[in-house]
Amino acid sequence: QVALVESGGGLVQAGGSLRLSCAASGRTFSRYYMGWFRQAPGKEREFVAAISWIAGSRYYADSVKGRFTISRDAAKNTVDLQMNSLKPEDTAVYYCAGQGDGGVYFRTSSYDYWGQGTQVTVSS
Repeated sequence: QVALVESGGGLVQAGGSLRLSCAASGRTFSRYYMGWFRQAPGKEREFVAAISWIAGSRYYADSVKGRFTISRDAAKNTVDLQMNSLKPEDTAVYYCAGQGDGGVYFRTSSYDYWGQGTQVTVSS
């Protein structure tokens, strides 16, 4: 059993910053990509950022490029998402996800493991 647990969400004013963290525990799985997704009320879950576990290559949605940074710590088994210059449209539940077979990094269907989500609310 693999468990992904997110932390670090909260309420912040527009222009502010938050750092989300995802801790992986349980059965070791061959990680290819670790990703962050988000889902706003009434909308589909969408890709935010992903990182390849071995090479450290980073990928971002256009809407967050230049504002968000994804990073990983292999020793701690964590993946973080640093979010700067937050906007009200970034308000959503943010989910950490992991996959081990190298599927398309921006597709939700490529991910096998999901966290429970953490709420991020950006006020204007």
